[in-house]
Amino acid sequence: MEQDKTFSSSKLVLDVEQQIKELLPSLPKTLEGTITEMAFYEGFWCFSNLSGAVISFQRCFQAQDTDLIIASNPKSGTTWLKALMFSIVNRTRYTPSNTPLLTSNPHDLVPFLDAHLYAENQVPDLTIFPSPRLFSTHLPCSGLPESVKQSKCPIVYICRNPFDSAVSLWHHYHEMGLYNNGEMSMEDFFDVYFEGVSWYGPYWDHVLGYWKESLEKPNKVLFLKYEDMKKDIVSCLKRIAEFIGYPFSREEDRDGVIEEIVKLCSLSNLKNLEVNIEGMYLGKVPNKSYFRKGKVGEWVDYLSPSKKKHLENVMQEKLRGSGLSFKLSI
Repeated sequence: MEQDKTFSSSKLVLDVEQQIKELLPSLPKTLEGTITEMAFYEGFWCFSNLSGAVISFQRCFQAQDTDLIIASNPKSGTTWLKALMFSIVNRTRYTPSNTPLLTSNPHDLVPFLDAHLYAENQVPDLTIFPSPRLFSTHLPCSGLPESVKQSKCPIVYICRNPFDSAVSLWHHYHEMGLYNNGEMSMEDFFDVYFEGVSWYGPYWDHVLGYWKESLEKPNKVLFLKYEDMKKDIVSCLKRIAEFIGYPFSREEDRDGVIEEIVKLCSLSNLKNLEVNIEGMYLGKVPNKSYFRKGKVGEWVDYLSPSKKKHLENVMQEKLRGSGLSFKLSI
C-alpha cells in the first residue's frame, strides 16, 4: 500500500511537471527577462518563477472541511491577519508569554500554499500540519483549487484600499530587491497598478471576486477591510472568531482575552520582536519588510492632487455598481 502511494505521488509529480513545462512558455509576460517578470495565467498576473507553484497548488491541493484559509491581495494586512487567526485558534494552547509568535514570523506559522509550500515542493506533505490546518494564499477567487471551492473550509479575505496597497507593494518590491535600479517611480507604479498589472492582479478583479463570493456565500467567505480593522479591531476579531468556529465566550470577553490578542498581534509589538527584526522569511526576504507603517492614508504623501483625482476616478469606475467602496483615510 505504501509503495502504491509512493508511486501515485511520483506519477502526480511527473504529470504536473509535464503540464507546467508545456504551459509556461505560452503564457503572456510583462517585463520579460527581468527579475520582475510576470506571467498572465487564468486571468491574473504572478511572478514567472512562481507560476509552476501556482499550477501545482491548483492541481494537487486537497482541502479539508476543517481547513482555515486566509486569502488576500498582496500588502493588505495579511501578516496581521495571520497573527490574529493563529492566536484565535490556539488561545487555549498558548498564552501571550509562550506563543510561537514570539519566535516565529506569522508567515511561517500560517504558510502560503502557492508562494511557499508548493514553491518548495510540487507535491508537499501536508499531513504534518495538525487540524485545523491554517493556510494562506494570494490567488484570486477564480483561481482557487476546486477542492477549496467545493469544501466547507471557511475563507477569510482581507483587502485594503488600492492607494495604500500600491504604496505598500512598491516598498515591498524594493525590500525584496526587485527595483534596486530605480526602474519605476512611485507615480509610474501607481499607473501600472491601477491599470491592473500587479502581483496576483488586476487588483479590481481580485477584490471584486471575493466581494461577490462573500455576498453569494456568506457562510463560505468573510470579507474584511483593513481600514475597518484599524478602526475597530475588537469587533472585527469577534467576527473572525465567530465565522471560523472559534467564538469567544462571555468569560473570555470579561477576562480580557480579546484585548490580550489585540495587544500581542499589534504592529508595534510584532515589529519589535527579535525574530522580526533580524529574521528572514524563506531565507531571502527580511521579516522586517512585513512590518513597515501599517498606516491608513499614507498614499497622500506620494501623489499630486491631479494624479489623486485621476486615480479616484479610475477606482470609482472599476467599482461602479458593485456596492463595494473604500475609505482612503480614517
